[in-house]
Amino acid sequence: MANLIVIFLFYSFLGFLVEVGYVWLLRHPKKDRKCLLLLPLCPVYGFGAAAVLALPRPILSQPIWVFVAGALVCTLVEYGAAVFYERGVGVKFWAYDQQPGNLSGRVCPLYTLFWGGLSLLTVFVLQPLFAPLLARLPFWLIRVLFLLFAADSLVSLLLLHQTGTPDCLRWYRCLPFRLPMKAPKSSM
Repeated sequence: MANLIVIFLFYSFLGFLVEVGYVWLLRHPKKDRKCLLLLPLCPVYGFGAAAVLALPRPILSQPIWVFVAGALVCTLVEYGAAVFYERGVGVKFWAYDQQPGNLSGRVCPLYTLFWGGLSLLTVFVLQPLFAPLLARLPFWLIRVLFLLFAADSLVSLLLLHQTGTPDCLRWYRCLPFRLPMKAPKSSM
């Protein structure tokens, strides 16, 4: 069980980094890419990675099957997460309405292909690289991380449900100061 929690949290964090990189690369107008109030995590990636890594070993040994099964499993996870957020919490974190072949704006073929590629990266690169390090985490640390995640999730879900918008998670926009994005130019 501890291994599953570590996998979920680790890939949720990596998913957050993927989202930040995506925003930076494409200069996307929606800069905020996390789904929790405090922790930099995107749980849909954690659930997706855990589901892919739980696939039967014969599938995980063949790259083509990892791509196909990973694409399908992660698309199902993404669809389920979208339904949960929309119906259970009353918010929408993503919308693929403008993408061809989308299913209720929740999933689309283009991102299904991305999920397949991420599944290959996860199974054949990331998991073999990081599994030994993750296995060395002490149980007390896993427990603390899980409790932090659970508390942040509960508060985040309550806020999302109460406000009906993911904007409530952007607490840092209310700070009385703003950190400069670029250093001021020298007047020498």
